[in-house]
Amino acid sequence: MTVELVGTAEGTLHSRKFAALYAQVQQFYAHQMQILDAHDTDSWSGTFTEDAVLELPSLSEPVRARDGLARYVRAGAARQRRAGSRLDHWVGKLDVHPRADGSLQTRCSALVYLTPSGGGSKVLCAYVMEDVLVRTRGEWRAAHRRVTRDDLA
Repeated sequence: MTVELVGTAEGTLHSRKFAALYAQVQQFYAHQMQILDAHDTDSWSGTFTEDAVLELPSLSEPVRARDGLARYVRAGAARQRRAGSRLDHWVGKLDVHPRADGSLQTRCSALVYLTPSGGGSKVLCAYVMEDVLVRTRGEWRAAHRRVTRDDLA
């Protein structure tokens, strides 16, 4: 059986635009996780909107605004240094849905690896990360992030 794929110019243009958008979102997450793992707190918090909300399963209340995000990550980096360990984040299985208002709804898996000083890396936890991304000053930024543990769903 032969399957013929027939596209219109409009469909091809839409596909190319979405592919470009998808690549931008992948780059956003790659950059965001690299600067998080490098403990570049100010750059990392800058990937969020000023009034961003971050919901994490380990916290009873959401972290709010860039200042709150920076404080939270700075404290985590200090704990890692004291423990002599490193956390690394890997994001995959990315799903992107453009919304009518120009924002994006994304969902992806995030693996967190723990590497003790002098030891081998191991997966610490698997998470599901759901974001609303908005364009601010020409760049994508997270306005809302909800993180849930994948192993508890």
